[in-house]
Amino acid sequence: MGPGYLSGMADLDVLVVGQIARDLVLLVDEVPEAGGSAPVRERRELLGGKGANQAVAATQLGARAGLLGVVGDDEVGERLLAGARADGIDVETVVRRPGTRTGLIVDLLDADGRWRYLEDLPEATLLTPADVAGAAGALRAARAVLVQLQQPGAAALAAVRTARSADRLVVLDGAPSDPDDADELLAGADVWRADAREVALLTGDAPRDAAAGLAAGRALRRRGPALVAVEVPGEGNAFVWPDDEVFVPLSVTPTVDDTGAGDAFVAALAVGLLDGEPAERAARYAVAAAGATVGHPGGRPALTRAAVAEQLARIPAR
Repeated sequence: MGPGYLSGMADLDVLVVGQIARDLVLLVDEVPEAGGSAPVRERRELLGGKGANQAVAATQLGARAGLLGVVGDDEVGERLLAGARADGIDVETVVRRPGTRTGLIVDLLDADGRWRYLEDLPEATLLTPADVAGAAGALRAARAVLVQLQQPGAAALAAVRTARSADRLVVLDGAPSDPDDADELLAGADVWRADAREVALLTGDAPRDAAAGLAAGRALRRRGPALVAVEVPGEGNAFVWPDDEVFVPLSVTPTVDDTGAGDAFVAALAVGLLDGEPAERAARYAVAAAGATVGHPGGRPALTRAAVAEQLARIPAR
C-alpha cells in the first residue's frame, strides 16, 4: 500500500461494489414454533444490503461514498435510491435492472440478539461484468474501491482489475464464491477482510483464538494483500501487514444485533487508511466502528466520530 494510491484528485473517496436491498428488521421476544405466532416488538424498514451498509458507514465517517450495485425498476428500488441520496451517497453507478424486483432481506431478531435471515435476492440483482464495465470510469476515479465477494466472481474480478489498473486502494470483503478466483483476487487486493467462516473456506480452518487468527492472517498475506484482517469470533480481530501484526480485542459493549458490525468494520478500515492512519490505528478504528454498530437492531450503521471515539476508549491497549 504505497503512497501511489492516494495521488491525484478523485470524484469519490470510496466506491462500494456490492449488494443493495430493502432491509426489514423484526424484533420479537421469542421466535415462535411452527404453527405458532409472536408479536413484533419493533419493526424497522431500511436501506440495506452489505454494499449499501458500507457506503452508509463510509459517509457517516466523513468520506465521499458511491455505490455500484443493482436494484429493480420497481417502486422499492426507487425508494432505496432516494434514501441513499438522502444519506449523501452517490448512486450514479447503481444499475436499474428492467423487469427485476429489488432484493429483500428480513432480519428476524430475538431478545437474546440471535438473528435469522430470510433473503429474496433474485439472480438479476447481482452484478455482471457488463455492469462493472459500465462503471469503469468511477472505479478508476475513486480513491478506494471496496468489493464484496458475495457478488459473482467474474464481476468481482472485473472490479478488482479495473481499480488495480488505476492504482487505487482495493479492499476485499469475504471469500470468493468460486475458489478458482481466490488467487487472482488475493493478488489484486491491498486489503482483505474475512470473518471466521470465510477464513475457513480459504485456509481450511476457522481461527478460534488470537494466535490462530494471526497465523491465518500471515498465511493469507503471503498470497498478495498488504494488510489482512481476520475475525476470531467472540474475541476480536487479527491484523497482519508487512512490518508488524496485532490482535485487537473487541470493545466491551452490550450487543443487540451484530449483523452490521462487519460492514462498519470494513468501511472504517478503508476510511482510516485513506486518512493516512498507520495500520495499527486504522485497525483499532475499524474494531471501534464495529462496536459502535452492535447496540441497535438492524445492519445499518449509525456512526459518528464521537461514537467511534467512545468505543476506542473501551478497547484494551496493546
